Amino acid sequence: MTTDISPPPTRAGAREWIGLAVLILPTLLVAIDVNVLFLALPRLSADLGADGVEQLWISDVYGFMVAGLTITAGTLGDRWGRRRLLFAGAAGFLLASLLAAFATGPAMLIASRALLGVAGATLMPSTLALISTMFTDARQRGKAVSLWATCQFAGAALGPVFGGLLLEHFWWGSVFLPAVPVMLVLLVFGPFVLPEFRSPTPRPMDLPSVALSLGAILPLVYGIKNLAVGEAATVPTLALAVGGALGVWFVRRQSRLDDPLMDLALLRRPAIAVVLSSLLLGGILLAGVGLLVTQYLQSVLGYSPIAAASLFTPMGLAMATGTLLAPRLARRAGRTRLVSGGMLLSGAGAAVLAVDTGLPGVLVGISVLALGFGPLFALGTDLVIGSVPPEHAGAAASLAESSNHTGGNLGIALLGTVAAVVYRIGLPPGADGAVRETIAGANAALPEGGALLQAAREAFTNGLHVVAVIAAALCLLVAAMTSRLPRD
Repeated sequence: MTTDISPPPTRAGAREWIGLAVLILPTLLVAIDVNVLFLALPRLSADLGADGVEQLWISDVYGFMVAGLTITAGTLGDRWGRRRLLFAGAAGFLLASLLAAFATGPAMLIASRALLGVAGATLMPSTLALISTMFTDARQRGKAVSLWATCQFAGAALGPVFGGLLLEHFWWGSVFLPAVPVMLVLLVFGPFVLPEFRSPTPRPMDLPSVALSLGAILPLVYGIKNLAVGEAATVPTLALAVGGALGVWFVRRQSRLDDPLMDLALLRRPAIAVVLSSLLLGGILLAGVGLLVTQYLQSVLGYSPIAAASLFTPMGLAMATGTLLAPRLARRAGRTRLVSGGMLLSGAGAAVLAVDTGLPGVLVGISVLALGFGPLFALGTDLVIGSVPPEHAGAAASLAESSNHTGGNLGIALLGTVAAVVYRIGLPPGADGAVRETIAGANAALPEGGALLQAAREAFTNGLHVVAVIAAALCLLVAAMTSRLPRD
């Protein structure tokens, strides 16, 4: 009989921490990039002559490609090499950013945004999986994941401010150019400080699974997004049906393969299942509440799009603070207690939104909501990638990213639909046409100061209150779920 004694984890040194700083750059950039385009959309649409449909594709195609390819990218990195995939994605992101910045027409910009999505899908799972390779000591890995998540949320918070400054002094394409020096730094210095890792027994990718994954996720995301904006239900519903059928086919295929694209055994681990479910619900809450608060700030309180985006900075900074402090607080309070307690705090933030929709109440509510989620994103993500063998870290990282991203799409659709129903029920009998469709339509169609416009704004505020109550209830649900996580 032989005894397998694993060596103790090696503590990371200066090289690994410098490597983390290099890895954080693309994470920060992608977070900024997601949040600056909507500021540039009016100007670029006018310059390029983009119609309404083209504007939707310019906005959405990036997210479609990221959603469809993240799982594939995570598994590809495990097999082909995580550093190699990261560098390929960085080079692609750099070139696509240049194409987008100097696009001469809507079609060229849509194609560039699609390429950005393909490249962007490789960056998040690659960086997170490399962190698991570089930091094998659990305490150091937790701190590294926390810093990674902190920069992601800080980028989301500062993106609108940064984008507004660029648009104030330069042309619309300037919002894409910061990617160029950032990716150059990664490509130049990365080979010296980032290790390579690939599975010791790599096998070919199952291409039918890749096709089924794309074929399932893209129609689902398309259907959810278009139902959320109130389009005619026929095409989005058909897309959801097709995506759902292909998704079932994908799952059945994975269960039969010896070397699947997505290892379903990961989902059967209770701790991983709880974290992924919690990240999904977290994405639903934050995206749904964020969408409605954005509309509330603009259409009810009267702020401009740039001003409304800037008012979200405290929310992003609160989330960044929660993720940054999570490892230190977890050592004192315990991971499970901190994550569950953070969700109770988020529930309190949602409760503030449910009763106080003045500007101070809104800012306090969304900030407390975000602060409480910080430990879940930092410690939950670390638990997922730390619970699997090193050769599966990329796949685990992609599942964590996909859960949060999918939750965001669902939140916009589901909570947006709830708010729309409450809004329409609350309108007086004389409201019809554009007024019944959206609060933005009511603002455009009705004179300022009129009784009907005031009624529309009150109806939308009631919708926000209802969604905030739902968000508070879901926070309590996640708190109960995460209270069952393994204790340290």
